[in-house]
Amino acid sequence: MTRFFIVGLASICLLFVHPAFAQSQSFEQWLAEFRIDAKARGISDKIFDEALGDAKPIPRVIELDRNQPEFKMTFDEYLGKVVSKARQRIAAKKMIEHDDILTKVSKKYGVQKRFIITFWGVETSFGRYLGSFNVPHSLATLAYDGRRSAYFRKELLNALQILEEGHITAANMKGSWAGAMGQSQFMPSSFLSYAVDWHGDGQRDIWATTEDVFASTAYYLSQAGWRDDRTWGRKVSIPSNFTMNGKTAKQLADAKTNVKLAKWSSAGVLAADESALPTADFKARLIMPSGSDGPAFLVYSNFDSILAWNRSNYYALAIGHLSDTLR
Repeated sequence: MTRFFIVGLASICLLFVHPAFAQSQSFEQWLAEFRIDAKARGISDKIFDEALGDAKPIPRVIELDRNQPEFKMTFDEYLGKVVSKARQRIAAKKMIEHDDILTKVSKKYGVQKRFIITFWGVETSFGRYLGSFNVPHSLATLAYDGRRSAYFRKELLNALQILEEGHITAANMKGSWAGAMGQSQFMPSSFLSYAVDWHGDGQRDIWATTEDVFASTAYYLSQAGWRDDRTWGRKVSIPSNFTMNGKTAKQLADAKTNVKLAKWSSAGVLAADESALPTADFKARLIMPSGSDGPAFLVYSNFDSILAWNRSNYYALAIGHLSDTLR
């Protein structure tokens, strides 16, 4: 029993030293094999060496991946942080400053200007905080690590393709520890699918070209089903004895019941100011981010488009609230 205990303890300790150290294959060996896959993808040795020639596993990236903080903020705390008064003021100024290009982008892709500005503000504080990690090195670390290697291997290949196409240099491909890049914080796969070269200069520059950032954001949302004939949703008032089809509001929210606004109205749901709901002929579902005792929101199809960007209800509601201050 002592021998098995020692062997087991040694294995546990090996994991705590550094996850990558527990690999049977060295990083250099892994990188040599990965080069073969990259070549098959059309990545030149020149680009590969520029991006990964001096790459080493980054312990901080593994630490962040292993120890992502548990989400403990209440909805009100989160909303107060993301939709701060300072951010609202800056967003309003940016709407005016960039009105010309926002108008053009909005018309082309069918996404309201206020939402384009809002995503920009929430993702990178209007382009001020892009992340300082070398994206190819971070992705290589995560691809080698093994926990989610298949996903990050694909993203690393996508990042190398972006470099091969000349949209950014390896040295300037900065982003988050997980590989989200630029002012719109696109993963490489999202970049290849949705990044836009607004001026047609051959570069989709979501790092430094504001027009490309706005167009890329709007195009992403348009492809996620965005409709510019409606907003994201609204805060509502639920009667204390509310039921619909024999279900409580919380049960309907949990079931993601999606029915016409008229049906919510007939069941007694009102706007937050106690006025009648809009008479628009589309569906809505109930969101109760703090449970039965907290605020309630009816959300429309655009809310689901926001969730395509980030799967958090808190995030999507924050996008909605900040955008509403810009109406």
